[in-house]
Amino acid sequence: MAAAAAIGEGKGKERVCVTGAGGFAASWVVKLLLNNGYIVHGTVRDPSDESKNAHLKKLENALENLQLFKADLLDYNSVASAIAGCEGVFHVASPVPASKVPNPEEEMLKPAVDGTLNVLKACAEAKVRRVVVVSSCAAVRANPNWPKGKIMDENCWSDKDYCTDTENWYRLSKTLAESEALDFGEKNGLDVVTICPCLIIGPLLQSTVNASSSLLINLLKGASETVENKAHHIVDVRDVASALLLVYEKPEASGRYLCVSHRIKTCDLIDMIKRMYPNYNYPTNIVEVDDDEVTISSEKLQKLGWKFRPLEETLRDSVEYYKAAGLLE
Repeated sequence: MAAAAAIGEGKGKERVCVTGAGGFAASWVVKLLLNNGYIVHGTVRDPSDESKNAHLKKLENALENLQLFKADLLDYNSVASAIAGCEGVFHVASPVPASKVPNPEEEMLKPAVDGTLNVLKACAEAKVRRVVVVSSCAAVRANPNWPKGKIMDENCWSDKDYCTDTENWYRLSKTLAESEALDFGEKNGLDVVTICPCLIIGPLLQSTVNASSSLLINLLKGASETVENKAHHIVDVRDVASALLLVYEKPEASGRYLCVSHRIKTCDLIDMIKRMYPNYNYPTNIVEVDDDEVTISSEKLQKLGWKFRPLEETLRDSVEYYKAAGLLE
């Protein structure tokens, strides 16, 4: 998208770090940064693992401007080594929940919070100019006290007690990590900005299929599946990357930003894809559910200059990628 491509023009050779660089969203962030003349330090679990990192090394300008660092977010020294010498940091890495979490404290909450604090402490030590932390709408939506019908904005936070009572550990982990990040920035004079995307879809750069992409693939292959007709708040992965670069580069950016492009019900999503690709085995057993009529606003981000692409473009580019990668066979 032309608007996104122009964001970083004229930046020169600024050095930045991206945590969890091989992941779905982070890979697109790395790609955008490299395209815009940045030198990128990317943290990964194992730089020599070609199955997870080969796609990063193939990116334009990667040979001269991308360096991968072996880092574990819970190992402060490894994080600090990757961030040293950087002017900015994009903290994208986050633990992804399994379907069941036997020990939420150790498996979800500790890695999310302690990992984020390690990144921020290393940023403070390295005196970075700005840190952009990727949170989630999971840190926004779980708030039973938010007035019914009122559009959710940056003032809405998931209720920690409610997340604990309902055992929604992912939402709790994102809420704790984001609130700790903003609090740390305030107390330590570190410029921290957070972005809260909702369901991220779009074409993949990495070879493994991530959880949000699986949702779309399952709709294309899910004739025998029963699906719930619930509302999805969606954003294109490439638009998330442009949002991160935008809030990094705009001096006036501050606080948190919700990052959502479209709200659509499952049945309408299926109909939209079916119009473009009529020959897949779409689910026919769609059940109605009690769905919250929540609307999430990205007005603050749009006022900063963020633009997003049409949902049809995101769906088409996603399906074309899935077809080419053999994921729909």
